[in-house]
Amino acid sequence: MGAEMQEPEVVETKSPEAMMAEINNQTGTITKIQPGAQTQEQWLKYGEIASSFLATLPEYLGTFFNKYKQPLVTFGLIVTAIVAVKVVLAILDALNDIPLVAPTFELIGIGYSAWFVYRYLLKASTRQELTGELATLKSQVVGKDA
Repeated sequence: MGAEMQEPEVVETKSPEAMMAEINNQTGTITKIQPGAQTQEQWLKYGEIASSFLATLPEYLGTFFNKYKQPLVTFGLIVTAIVAVKVVLAILDALNDIPLVAPTFELIGIGYSAWFVYRYLLKASTRQELTGELATLKSQVVGKDA
């Protein structure tokens, strides 16, 4: 059971700053390390690729929008509707937390419902009037006679 653990061999390395300090310690010499030429060529190549991509980007986006205009507008309207519903629900929730506002809104709703039933639903003539108004509204929205 004499397994001995070997210690890893330690190799001393010097950082570029330490090497520069040793070189610059000699009186009257200043040494500069030049960046590799290949690094600049690579950056130029990447710059040209990025430049060509950015140059064609407006044209690409324009053709993409023209090709998918209807789905993009539909998607935008759906997202806008969802955001609007969430904002309205947040506002109503905030109003609901204020004392006496929720019961007041409930009384207003009950009063309007009672008025609507009295005005439009009790008599046959007023029900026909309501049906005519709904048909007119439908023809205005749809754009043709119903």
